[in-house]
Amino acid sequence: MEPIMAVVIGVIYAAAIYMMLRRSIVKLVIGLILISNAANLLIFATAGMTRDAPPLIPMNGDPLGEVIADPLPQALVLTAIVIAFGVLSFAVVLIRRAYQIVGVDDMDQMKDTDT
Repeated sequence: MEPIMAVVIGVIYAAAIYMMLRRSIVKLVIGLILISNAANLLIFATAGMTRDAPPLIPMNGDPLGEVIADPLPQALVLTAIVIAFGVLSFAVVLIRRAYQIVGVDDMDQMKDTDT
């Protein structure tokens, strides 16, 4: 499963970089979304793709005897998802305002409208 995930992550990174190199600012944001999703998948893949028991301590306080899942990658990805959503929201508002002022979506034409 890990080699397939490595290929999928590589394809998503390649698509994100391709989208970020386009002239349209909307495609730039799509590239940002893709690159953040690829980074989240990379964290999950490097942590190991196992389905172990949840990392919960029983009420009697006995030490865990079975193999448990690592909660750190899950916490990192959850935090990264929240941060990526905030960045996406800010970028969408910024793009909307820039389009209202300039009237174009092309980043090269936005540079030519300096006043």
